[in-house]
Amino acid sequence: MTIDFYWRLPTHGCHATIRRGSYDRGDWSPLSETNFAPGLDRHGADDGFRYIDYLAETAKAAETSGFIGGLIPSFPNTDDPWVISPLLARETATFRFMIAFQPGFLNPVQAARLSASLQRATGGRTVYNIITGGGGPAQLWWGDSFDHDDRYGRTTEFLDVLKGVWKGGDFSYDGRFFKVERGGLAPLLAREELPEIWFSGSSDAALQSAAKHADYYLSWLEPFEQLTTKFARVKERTAALGGEQKCAVRVDLVARATEEEAWRDVRIGFENVTDETRARWRGQATDSVGAQRQAALRPTEAKRWDDLIVGQNLWGGFNLLRGGPALGIVGNYEQCAAKLDELIARGTDAFILAGTPHLEEAYRIGEEVLPLLGRSASSLLQAAE
Repeated sequence: MTIDFYWRLPTHGCHATIRRGSYDRGDWSPLSETNFAPGLDRHGADDGFRYIDYLAETAKAAETSGFIGGLIPSFPNTDDPWVISPLLARETATFRFMIAFQPGFLNPVQAARLSASLQRATGGRTVYNIITGGGGPAQLWWGDSFDHDDRYGRTTEFLDVLKGVWKGGDFSYDGRFFKVERGGLAPLLAREELPEIWFSGSSDAALQSAAKHADYYLSWLEPFEQLTTKFARVKERTAALGGEQKCAVRVDLVARATEEEAWRDVRIGFENVTDETRARWRGQATDSVGAQRQAALRPTEAKRWDDLIVGQNLWGGFNLLRGGPALGIVGNYEQCAAKLDELIARGTDAFILAGTPHLEEAYRIGEEVLPLLGRSASSLLQAAE
């Protein structure tokens, strides 16, 4: 069985180390002597190295290190993935671009034409990461006031229409959110392959939509038994519709030569967390079931870094060190590979991995962890039994 590995590209800036929280790679924070891409030359002036150049270096590092492609995240504090992806396509050869977007903000017919054009220009390297939004203030930032289940209903209709017009010919659709009469792509575009669809969401409404449309159901890392149960629910719903669902996990790693070194970096990072970050960590209002499941993993007020250890080589404080999901993997190279092996054994078909800083960690994890998969100590022990 082939397992696809994607890397995450930091479209919102990047830290130089997980030990401190400053975004000193990129122009999302003030330019200083320690900043990189853009940085300062020896005369104290902007050196002309743009952040897109750093993202290109990261994409090329991931491609060189064995990753099939990269997730291009989309948040209020990022560049737009539809713009970033074709720029990075010119810097890589086979690297796939997983474009994160919320379907409610695009017309599905235009999205089909846009995607088919990108497929044609890049040799079929476009992948969708469909996100439906977490509600609350973050969703209102986009001007979207639909409630939770309506957003997933809208996503389902969006993908109905997008797939319908992609087939070519005359396609008509009369739904609650979208109406199309005799829509369709030009023959030259319609013959391009529909992008693979990765779908996120933990609620019943999300699972229903994923079962109908997703090629991969994507989840943040959760405690392994909990994740296994979730994947089983997804596969069961998809089977009821006559399909087969693959599952994927998005997870950060702190992988080092020794376990002691890995936990030391986590400890130093935790000790450098500011009160402002801790306040933000307590969270904003959200109706995202996935976010609520992540919040349930950690104590309300952790005083020590090891208060957030939720299992062997699993730490629940990653969102303190960088934005995103709370739970990640910490350990030496063999231990990290063993955890990925266990996830594969539990039904994971693909991964989106990440590490900080994204550039150097793409090389480290690609060169030190991925080659151990299937040959880690736990896998060899299970095979012997």
